[in-house]
Amino acid sequence: MNALDLHQVDRIHGQGNAAVHALRGLTIHVAAGELVAVMGPSGSGKSTLLNLAGGLDRATAGSVKVDGVELGDLSPKELARLRRHKVGYVFQDLNLIPALTAAENVSLPLELDGVRRRPARAAAEAALAEVGLVDLADRLPADMSGGQQQRVAIARAVVGDRSLILADEPTGALDSETGEQVMRLLRDRCAAGVATLLVTHDAAHAAWADRIVFLRDGAAVDDTGARPVAESLLTGA
Repeated sequence: MNALDLHQVDRIHGQGNAAVHALRGLTIHVAAGELVAVMGPSGSGKSTLLNLAGGLDRATAGSVKVDGVELGDLSPKELARLRRHKVGYVFQDLNLIPALTAAENVSLPLELDGVRRRPARAAAEAALAEVGLVDLADRLPADMSGGQQQRVAIARAVVGDRSLILADEPTGALDSETGEQVMRLLRDRCAAGVATLLVTHDAAHAAWADRIVFLRDGAAVDDTGARPVAESLLTGA
């Protein structure tokens, strides 16, 4: 079974003459252990795709399944439970809680699921160690650099027993060395059987993927594993 299945998905915002087709008949499948990169120009539907895959938005038409569960059939409470159990999300704007420390931000999804504070803290510190920030576990987001905050967000996405990671430009605020560290972490998660859907503008980071899906105007126009093809699509060559 795939970790993520989108079949003939449309997402339309608004109605009539004001309608905007964010996605058009999009079909994407991500298998367990697979890293799929999504590329495309601004407005091509990349963030909409992640929002649908994570249950943060609902499709206008078509099917969205996570681990075989049809998201359109779930109530808001059931969707929230599925996200906590199954989906790790790295938001482009990070969405860290300012009043919580790095460790508290990372452990929060586990504690919401009923994990006791001490084991949740241990898991959070282990995730922070994977992104090189365990020494900053008790620091608030305001006392960190943008790159450090981004790594905290990544640790929060990978903590626990997730089957799907959705990452929206997770290396955007990082230098090249730290960006490679993050990509290696995502690949390690894939090696452990976790599926990952990565939105990126960087062809070098997309090259870490098993497949690259290129979106334009809400539709998939290419699905390849070859980095040169992705680069040529980005440049219009």
